[in-house]
Amino acid sequence: MSLATVSQWMQQAAEAVPAAPSNQAPAAAAINTGDTAWVLVCSILVLMMSIPGLALFYGGLVRRKNVLSILMQCLAAACVISLFWHAIGYSLAFSPGNGFIGGLDWAFFKGVSLDTPYTNYGATIPHAAFAIFQMHFAVITPAVVAGAFAERMRFPGFVLFILLWTLAVYCPIAHWVWSDTGFMSVLNPEVQGAGKAVYDFAGGAVIEVTCGISGLICALVLGKRKGYPNHMSPPHNLPLAVTGACLLWIGWIGFNAGSALGANGLAVNAVLVTQLATAAAGITWALLDTWVHGKPTVLGLISGVIAGLVAATPTAGYVTPGAGILLGVAASALAWIFVIKLKNRFGYDDTLDVFGVHGIAGIVGTLGAGFFASKLVNPSVVTQTGWAQTINQIKGIAIIAIYAAVVTYVLLKLINRFTKLRASNHEETVGLDVTQHKESAYTIID
Repeated sequence: MSLATVSQWMQQAAEAVPAAPSNQAPAAAAINTGDTAWVLVCSILVLMMSIPGLALFYGGLVRRKNVLSILMQCLAAACVISLFWHAIGYSLAFSPGNGFIGGLDWAFFKGVSLDTPYTNYGATIPHAAFAIFQMHFAVITPAVVAGAFAERMRFPGFVLFILLWTLAVYCPIAHWVWSDTGFMSVLNPEVQGAGKAVYDFAGGAVIEVTCGISGLICALVLGKRKGYPNHMSPPHNLPLAVTGACLLWIGWIGFNAGSALGANGLAVNAVLVTQLATAAAGITWALLDTWVHGKPTVLGLISGVIAGLVAATPTAGYVTPGAGILLGVAASALAWIFVIKLKNRFGYDDTLDVFGVHGIAGIVGTLGAGFFASKLVNPSVVTQTGWAQTINQIKGIAIIAIYAAVVTYVLLKLINRFTKLRASNHEETVGLDVTQHKESAYTIID
């Protein structure tokens, strides 16, 4: 069977499921209260992903002596990055600026209107609504990275790291892919005025690939946890992790569907693709666990769910539900291979599998967004799709991965000169809850 035949079959399978209605949001720059309400509700759902969703998910997976430390990191990210985003983060990521980075025209939300749209960032919602929605994207991204070095980074270094990382890694990459002037438009001149050079609906490349690569670098630079891998305890509270995963699933609907920036057909498609891709991915991981270990595991099921959510992130506004199911299965299977097979073989200690799940599934989804992109789903899709657009997706992933890896490495080395990043043997043995915060999650009363 030739490559062309396989490509044609995959395209036909993806198109077999009817697409959701296309985006019908009006082009005129007028506020629509329904669209505004939708985006604000989705913004709240995205914040729920960080607190309490991600906090509970990560908290349940670590050892009991470190659960407060990871909860604290998620809460601190919400506080620190919200203030940073208002001050300069949003302006650097989305204001016109130049091809590499935005300017400071919108610093402290100056000129970010409460009652008029900035057409290219939502023609029917206030500019400020878009800025707030994106604030919560910025909040969760460094919090996800924290899963890679959980149980071994000291809190002062963590705060400095997430602040500088958002400034030097997240803001430029968001600008390249999502802003009007980002330089990645050179990858595909055809999309000028019609769409994006790299198709990334809600953050598969900007968030997930960036998190995965940066998380891997953090894990390698900080080194393995004491006793890894032979003397590691299992997750201390799986019900807590399941609760967090369920909150993430619900919140992720807002993450993806809110990126339609309106209550319209594109949002409907995003909800459907997200739901189906996630369900398919969860089942895939459970079946693989059953095949290898004889029984499905709760930890495996929620890991597959997260992989499916990640894969849907770049694709939800570009592909049909059929393609979403295919990508959910592929993302879960590849993430399973990395987490269950390759991680131990390579010996790196990515505590909560940020690279293995977020990074790998993000790459699969970003590639799929290019290959399966359909104009029936999203009118902004240009005629260049399939393998041609997939090449652009590969170029975009490569640029993002290299930049994120290099800058993350430099930041870690730089920060370590000012404050020690890695917990000492004593701090790690006692646990970060007590040594970093002088508190304990669980108190035994005589």
